[in-house]
Amino acid sequence: MLREDLNLCGTKHGCELGECGACAVLLDGQPVLSCLVLGVECSGRSVTTVEGLVADGRLHPLQETFADLGAAQCGYCTPGFLVTAKALLDDNPQPTRDEIKEALSGCLCRCTGYQQIFEAVEAAIADGGGASSAPTERSVR
Repeated sequence: MLREDLNLCGTKHGCELGECGACAVLLDGQPVLSCLVLGVECSGRSVTTVEGLVADGRLHPLQETFADLGAAQCGYCTPGFLVTAKALLDDNPQPTRDEIKEALSGCLCRCTGYQQIFEAVEAAIADGGGASSAPTERSVR
């Protein structure tokens, strides 16, 4: 539905089994794997995809640090990591490295070895931009 009906192609089509995290979106601010959620379950609820992290034409600080620090190599897993990290920072603006690892543990990456991803989240926190940028939300009806 996201990709074909709403033309929100940032969310990736991954494993279809809830194992890779590439399809993660925020549902009412909480990360969910969109491959495990029916569109009808989202009626009247807030759904935020990676496209919704952009505010006023500016990338979210997480998007900037992911690009700056090479946390997005092939980029396929990146949208899932970004929305999941956004939810973490909204709930906990100063997570430890272990808390970051735990929060992102449902997202798989085959390119980066995860180090750059963890460093990008920490850099966004250090820059003061972790949770400060509110996403643009889109209600699905």
